[in-house]
Amino acid sequence: MRSLSEIETTSKRASRAVGFSWGISEEIAKGIRLLELFGFPGIKNLNQYYKLINKKNFENISTINKKNKSNKYSLCPINLGVGILDQIRTLEKLKKITFYKVAYPILLLPFLSRSSDIIGKKILFKFEKNIFLLNFNVNILSNLLVKKIPIFAKKSEIIFLENKDNFTEKEWKSLYKLSENTFVEESESLKQGAAGAGLTDND
Repeated sequence: MRSLSEIETTSKRASRAVGFSWGISEEIAKGIRLLELFGFPGIKNLNQYYKLINKKNFENISTINKKNKSNKYSLCPINLGVGILDQIRTLEKLKKITFYKVAYPILLLPFLSRSSDIIGKKILFKFEKNIFLLNFNVNILSNLLVKKIPIFAKKSEIIFLENKDNFTEKEWKSLYKLSENTFVEESESLKQGAAGAGLTDND
C-alpha cells in the first residue's frame, strides 16, 4: 500500500509534468492526498484526467458568479478549484453557486473541503444526484462511496450552510440541568483554601 507521502509527492510531480505551476501542483497534491485519506479515488480520477488534458480542451474561468456556464467545453476542475479557494470569502456571500458542465467533479472536493475550513462553514456539494458534505477539512460525508463516480457533471451546485446546532434549546437545557449535578457548592473550607487565603506573613 502506497503511503500518503508517496501519493502527495507523485501527484505533485505529475501535475507539474502536465503543465501546472509548482505552486498549483502542490495544491493538487494536497488535495489528492486528502481524497485518498477519506477513501475517494483521487489517484484514479487525476490519472484519467491527465491522460485527456493535452488531448481534449477544457475551459478555465477567472471570475466565478452565482451561475456559471462554459462557452463550449467542460470546465477544468483544477482551475475551478483554485478559483474557488482564491475567491471563497466573496463566494460564501452568494449562498449558492451553480456550475454547468464540470469535468471530473470529484477533483473539486479537496478544494471545497479546504474552503470550508477557511470560512468556518460546512459546504454542500451536489451533482448528478450525488451529495457531499464538507466539514471544515476534517471529513467528507457522502452517499457516493459504493457507486461509480461520474467523470462529468452536467449541473453541480455548491451551497454554503449557516452554522447552527443539531439539537433543540429544550434538549440543551435538559442536558445542562443534568450536568449541574456535578457542581460543588462553595463551602467555608473551600473559601479558606482559595488562592491567597490563610497565608501567614513571616516577615
